[in-house]
Amino acid sequence: MRILIIEDSDSIRHMIETFVAARGHEVDAVSTGAKGIDSAITRPPDAILLDLPLSGSFDGYDVCRKLRENAATQGVPIIVISSLTDSASKQAALEAGATAYYTKPFSPTALLKELESIPGRGPSRLSGKQRVR
Repeated sequence: MRILIIEDSDSIRHMIETFVAARGHEVDAVSTGAKGIDSAITRPPDAILLDLPLSGSFDGYDVCRKLRENAATQGVPIIVISSLTDSASKQAALEAGATAYYTKPFSPTALLKELESIPGRGPSRLSGKQRVR
């Protein structure tokens, strides 16, 4: 499975990349929303791990909306991993198109289970399931 990580913190991005790759998944990792959008549209991944507060011109909410508007990425599961713990942020992420929401600090084991529960590699992934963790 190919996973795209969009996270502006180098240390967190590297940590997520390390444990996801250790489970045998192919990983692409970028540091800005614009790079994430470009990467996802150019080569749609099987899932996206996305932070909400991102440096640059697109935050995680913008990334979600843009990817949901694009035919190539509209069905790709987007799993938010964010330090924002308030219910309004969680609701806004889900409304923008997030499939699931994990707050930092998060359990790598739970996140890997989430990724590995994604059925198949086609556009019908997680068909509408939305979970908050």
